[in-house]
Amino acid sequence: MTETAVRDWVRQAQVDAGERDGLTSSEREELAALRRENRRLREDVDILKRATAFFATETR
Repeated sequence: MTETAVRDWVRQAQVDAGERDGLTSSEREELAALRRENRRLREDVDILKRATAFFATETR
């Protein structure tokens, strides 16, 4: 355990308690989940674009 880790934990506890500005732990978790979902959706859109281009050239 490092001094930096303890300092970060204390800082995050202060944010969670409303004593300090910043993202709470639950907000950080939600942000991470939204970023994962956004990445997955972008990949889905990319796959659909490729499939559309493939099938458009197949029908010509």
